[in-house]
Amino acid sequence: MKVIITKNCMGDRNCNNLCPDVFEYDEDQLKSTVKFDEIPEKFKAVVRRAARECGAKAIEIEE
Repeated sequence: MKVIITKNCMGDRNCNNLCPDVFEYDEDQLKSTVKFDEIPEKFKAVVRRAARECGAKAIEIEE
């Protein structure tokens, strides 16, 4: 699984709070970023939840 944060990210940091092991906030870009090229199995469920709960719909998942 790969995850992309699109330009729609509003920097609300909901994904960062939900799963700080995967998402981090980039102060320079003013948006969240993904720490992994490939999401480890143990984080896949919470990443899917973060994508569903993203108010900006800025988290895209490629299976």
